[in-house]
Amino acid sequence: MSADHLARECDMPETGPVHAEQTLTHLRKIGAHNAESLRAAAGRLFAAVRADGLVFTAGAGHSLAGVMESFYRAGGLAAVRPLYHPDLLPLHGTVASTMTERRSGLAEEVLTAAGFRGGTDALVVFSNSGVNAYPVELATLARAAGSTVISITSPAASAEAPKRAGSTLAEQAEIVLDTLVPGGDASYPAAAPVTAPLSSLANAFLWNMLLVQLHDLATAAGIELPVWRSANTIGGDEANAANIKHYGERVPGLR
Repeated sequence: MSADHLARECDMPETGPVHAEQTLTHLRKIGAHNAESLRAAAGRLFAAVRADGLVFTAGAGHSLAGVMESFYRAGGLAAVRPLYHPDLLPLHGTVASTMTERRSGLAEEVLTAAGFRGGTDALVVFSNSGVNAYPVELATLARAAGSTVISITSPAASAEAPKRAGSTLAEQAEIVLDTLVPGGDASYPAAAPVTAPLSSLANAFLWNMLLVQLHDLATAAGIELPVWRSANTIGGDEANAANIKHYGERVPGLR
């Protein structure tokens, strides 16, 4: 029996469109809730780009999806240096990735290896719960180095999670972009969520909102923002060559 036939036999309601609308409502709510913080964050990132600094992006586990979205992405900001350690990726071992995110000291190792210099460089950290050592220590160290730290996180999720680092990402960041995602990340069914995680959508949405505001700031200042073109369009490779030449020495992943 097909899934469609089973649904008809059981007289199941058409929940897909309902959940889709609930998700869109959540994204609209995020946009409105973070309007002021988005303006502040975009201003800080624009200042970093104008000073020829880099925007470092970081995350662990599935929050690495936000890092991927920020790096070498058609329409994305070219001045991005992703922070990465293989053990943080669930594809390299699920249990290992969870334990690695909790390990104190890894943040300092990763920042040092990446040549993070503080000052004109900015840091954006994606973490839904924001309670593990890696994201919290990234924010703490970057702030100590004089950098702007922007967190894309959920203080509500932090409040429900075990405090493993003595603080939270939201507490250590200078600017908080709140995903408004509940603890546990799931969003469906609404009354008692067990599936349909929401944080990845929220992360990508907030990052895109930052890109939009960066574009508008650059346009108002008469400056061409360094962005990537799709490599799968005519002229895309040629258009990207200048960005690779300019940032390639500081962003090893571009070489």
